[in-house]
Amino acid sequence: MSLMRAEAIQAPEAVARFLQHNAAALKDLGHKLRALDPPVVITSARGSSDHAANYLKYLIEISMGVPCASVGASVVSVYGATMKIPTGLAITISQSGKSPDILALQAAAKLSGALTVGLVNDADSPACQNADVCMPLCADPEKSVAATKSFIVSLVAAASIVAAWMDDDALSDAIQRLPEQLQSACAIEWPGFVVQAAAAKSFYVLGRGPALSIARETALKLKETCAVHAEAYSVAEVMHGPLELVEAAFPLLVFGQADVALKGTQAAVAKLRALGAHVFFAGGNLPVVEAAHPLLSPIPMIQTAYLAIERVAQLRGRNPDRPRHLQKVTETV
Repeated sequence: MSLMRAEAIQAPEAVARFLQHNAAALKDLGHKLRALDPPVVITSARGSSDHAANYLKYLIEISMGVPCASVGASVVSVYGATMKIPTGLAITISQSGKSPDILALQAAAKLSGALTVGLVNDADSPACQNADVCMPLCADPEKSVAATKSFIVSLVAAASIVAAWMDDDALSDAIQRLPEQLQSACAIEWPGFVVQAAAAKSFYVLGRGPALSIARETALKLKETCAVHAEAYSVAEVMHGPLELVEAAFPLLVFGQADVALKGTQAAVAKLRALGAHVFFAGGNLPVVEAAHPLLSPIPMIQTAYLAIERVAQLRGRNPDRPRHLQKVTETV
């Protein structure tokens, strides 16, 4: 068994640990955020962690209408800009918590008067220690280059912050059910997708709203573990320029959570199929585990997707734990 597969199936236990370890801190943060009422949220992250930040963005903007943006760390670390977000919220998401550019943005946000929160797998890292509020992801060490369980816990952490901020009992209760649902998602297989992706030269991965984050994460994993050229787009965005590349048998993976965006996603799937594309639809012709709240639906989906992607890598004769040009911790300036 590859490390990627072994670590991915540890995600349900990691989520349960995060929720138990951070229960009090989440409740306290909820009180702080309701008192602060931040007018804007910025996130600082790279790679898979930035995809988790994208999920957080949609949850915050959908649930509360507060603008949330991923700020390029280089505006501080390279260009020396001064942040101006007093009374704002700045959330750092990272596995290692050591990258200099991420740390520079976090420090600049804190200096400007923002409340800083660290969601970091290494509780002893600078990104966690320097934050006003540190919530360890509790995913335990990840040895495969491909992040899996730490990403899933980051999604749960994002949803937990929103639930605490809103004091939303329904969302909080649904989050508590995720470990069991993730365990069920580990047992689902997508054999048709695996065979098609293993033979593909190019691939589109689509999502909308909260599912866009896992579309981006899936495309990244297809690149780094399988060497498949995969690009992620929103369901709306693909109907513009990218649609021109779609032809007979062009492979696509579409994630569609059961919310108000589903009807539009289904219409897009129908149009793509009419063009001759080979569409795999998670929530349609691909089985998924439904979460207890529509905002959480992407989380069990990516659990299943990770294990399918690991199979794709194996079929292509690649070691998903050791990409040719990548390393586990990348520290950028």
